[in-house]
Amino acid sequence: MDPFAFPPLAALLDTAYAALMTLSATLEPFTAASAALAVVLVTLLVRAALIPTGVAQAKAEQLRSRLAPRLRELQKKHKGDRERLQRETMQLYRDENASPLAGCLPILIQAPIVGLLYSLFLHTTIAGHPNALLAETLWGVPLGSTLLGSLTNGDPAGIIVCGAIVVVIALVGEITRRAFRFTAPAGDTALPAGAGGLLGALQFATAAVAVFVPLAAGLYLVVTVSWTLAQRLVLKRAYPAPRP
Repeated sequence: MDPFAFPPLAALLDTAYAALMTLSATLEPFTAASAALAVVLVTLLVRAALIPTGVAQAKAEQLRSRLAPRLRELQKKHKGDRERLQRETMQLYRDENASPLAGCLPILIQAPIVGLLYSLFLHTTIAGHPNALLAETLWGVPLGSTLLGSLTNGDPAGIIVCGAIVVVIALVGEITRRAFRFTAPAGDTALPAGAGGLLGALQFATAAVAVFVPLAAGLYLVVTVSWTLAQRLVLKRAYPAPRP
């Protein structure tokens, strides 16, 4: 069931759609790809508004890294008493004036915003009228086109433009994987062997999704993953993990 069939959510989606199309109309005198540029600008605006949540996540990751040795000691000391382990863990976080869920709240805050923006690019109709956003073009390719559909229909322009989006997303994923290569702390047996490889492979999941979604959604994804990489690099320097 589509949650945006629920009247209040449908109205919210229609409002976001109207705002995006208004921005597109404003940009039309400056570029033929006004709708594509509007998608990029709105995505940048949303990501900028979510910078505080990214900072909160970076601080939470730094805290978890700093507490990791002490948490491992507690796990070893109380491995046979889960209730005692839970009490001691919560006490450790209280002593640090922190919460083990500190990194979850930013994700919960941004999820509805990102979900709303992403849904704009997946619905062919919004509030009973056609989604004109998907009929707009980028370099002659409708924003409703998909790479899979272009391959099926033999559309060279669609293959090139949509394919380029997928390739850029994959390249950003590879850079992200290398820049944030997962390494388990020494002596940490909580994660199974191969967990680092799995986490690295997940960086390419977005590229796989981009094969099937409309070009407008692909633009949103490529801006999002690029912004996220840049933001993580900056925050990594601002909030470095403690050296062992």
